[in-house]
Amino acid sequence: MNHVILYKNGKVKKEGRGLSFFYFAPSSSIVSIPMESNDFQFVFKESTKDYQEVSIQGQITYKVNDPKQLAESLDFTVNSKGKYIKDDHEKIQQRIINEAQTASSAIIQKMSLKEALRNLQEIEENIFKNVQNSKTVGMLGLEIMSVNVLGVTPNPEMARALEAQTRESLQKEADQAIYERRNFAVEQERMIKESELNTEIAVEEKQKQIAEKQMETEVVKQENEQQLKEMDMKSSILLEEQKQKLIDIKVKNEKKEADAKEYVLTASLKPYKALDWKTLMAINSGGVQAKDNIALAFRELAENAEKIGSINISPELLESIMNTKK
Repeated sequence: MNHVILYKNGKVKKEGRGLSFFYFAPSSSIVSIPMESNDFQFVFKESTKDYQEVSIQGQITYKVNDPKQLAESLDFTVNSKGKYIKDDHEKIQQRIINEAQTASSAIIQKMSLKEALRNLQEIEENIFKNVQNSKTVGMLGLEIMSVNVLGVTPNPEMARALEAQTRESLQKEADQAIYERRNFAVEQERMIKESELNTEIAVEEKQKQIAEKQMETEVVKQENEQQLKEMDMKSSILLEEQKQKLIDIKVKNEKKEADAKEYVLTASLKPYKALDWKTLMAINSGGVQAKDNIALAFRELAENAEKIGSINISPELLESIMNTKK
């Protein structure tokens, strides 16, 4: 996994990955550059645009892309035991960290505290882009494989304040949710009561319509009964009128009949009007009898009583008249 370069008298004699060779130590030097990917963690302290301190924790992964260029920038010479003569290999991480911190500072200072806490992906992308495109990384022949921001945290006091603020906000949201739930329940209850009231109103309206219909039916019935009574009355009146007419006709007929009888009787008695009563009596009795003559005599005596001084009537005469009458 190492790229090896053999220098002899200041010139490159051999170069390649995983080479095996013999060399003369007094006149030769060997440079060994690891080609595997490496990663390291970082923690930065930065200030947001609202002057709040935050800690940025993350990890960077890199590998050597151009070992010869890296060998020209840093000393990777190893001794006979394969140990680095200098600690230049440690400078790689420090230089990458410097670039990453510069990039993180540039992006964090443009954000408020809450934005920094929420936009980890944006911070990560900006650090990766700036470090990958930095001249220092390009001059070292390195390739930045990934940058991972694990977290952005405020100081403990601010964290507690944010927790309290968030807790209050969440409490308000909970209270709002409870209010909305209660309001919804009240609204539903109102709708149910309104529906029940509308149902009652509809029932009352229906009952009212039924009552009005019954009343109309009753009125029509009464009107019909009144009309029937009027018709009966008219019929009775008409019948009475007809009876009255019949009575009038009957009276007229009876009057005419009586007039006719009177006329007949008058005509029948007219011949007897001029006759003397004595003559009529004789005609009526079928002839003059002795008792009738005696009766006439008594009548004439009664009519001329003032001219008679005295008169004697024997019992035998009266008895004979009476017996004869019997």
